[in-house]
Amino acid sequence: MTFQLAPEALDQGYRLEGHHTVGSTNALALERATNGDAGNLWICALKQESGRGRRGRAWETPVGNLAATLLVVGSHDPKRAATLGFVAGLSLSDALQAALPDADLSVAADAGGMRDGSRFALKWPNDVLADGAKLSGILLESTFLPDGRFAVAVGIGVNVVAHPADLPYPATSLQALGADLTAEDLLSLLSAAWARNIALWDEGRGLAVIRDLWLARAAGLGGDVAVRLDGAVLRGTFETIDEDCRFVIRLNDGSLAQIAAGDVHFGAVASASAS
Repeated sequence: MTFQLAPEALDQGYRLEGHHTVGSTNALALERATNGDAGNLWICALKQESGRGRRGRAWETPVGNLAATLLVVGSHDPKRAATLGFVAGLSLSDALQAALPDADLSVAADAGGMRDGSRFALKWPNDVLADGAKLSGILLESTFLPDGRFAVAVGIGVNVVAHPADLPYPATSLQALGADLTAEDLLSLLSAAWARNIALWDEGRGLAVIRDLWLARAAGLGGDVAVRLDGAVLRGTFETIDEDCRFVIRLNDGSLAQIAAGDVHFGAVASASAS
């Protein structure tokens, strides 16, 4: 097991801490920050025993899948730092496209995929889809440090060799898609893509550029959507994401709703899963 960062990442001063097995790469990253780490640290593992996803859900990482967290430390405003999740999604999409440039995944648009069937799709706010199924999840966790700085753990989990089968939504893995790619290979490509996209983000000043690139790969854009939040379900059409990367839905009565957090379901899945 040899994780390595891409030359572009090393040139920007990124560092690497590789493990075979950890409890949680996010928890380890925040521990490093609390102990004074300056950030720009990738923490990676082939197995994660207590990983978690959004809203406290478990995230399985059996041996061979990728669990990676990038620790970012700075004076970021928490609201703007939250948009690092979109940098992460875009970077993972870039890495997957670089690894599988000729992939034709036959993605179904009504399942939240790209209509041209040729790219991995980004599902708001933090998933990467392939063939309409979840391939990766992204989780941001943060804390204020005693010196006033703000630490963000950008956690990225990718189903490389295996995916769970007992989920209420479809999931897949790179191996199931026929890709001969290891977690170590993917981490190198991901670190290079992050180095490029974080330069575009430019401490948040380039968020509009990241937003436009993300929208070009957005799952379900312009299609039927249902969003579950706080026990209610909003239905309508996925219109866009706004300048703060909130999900914008045109409701069935014609009005617009901006959503900061919620579970999104597209097309036929919307009717079945969010009712």
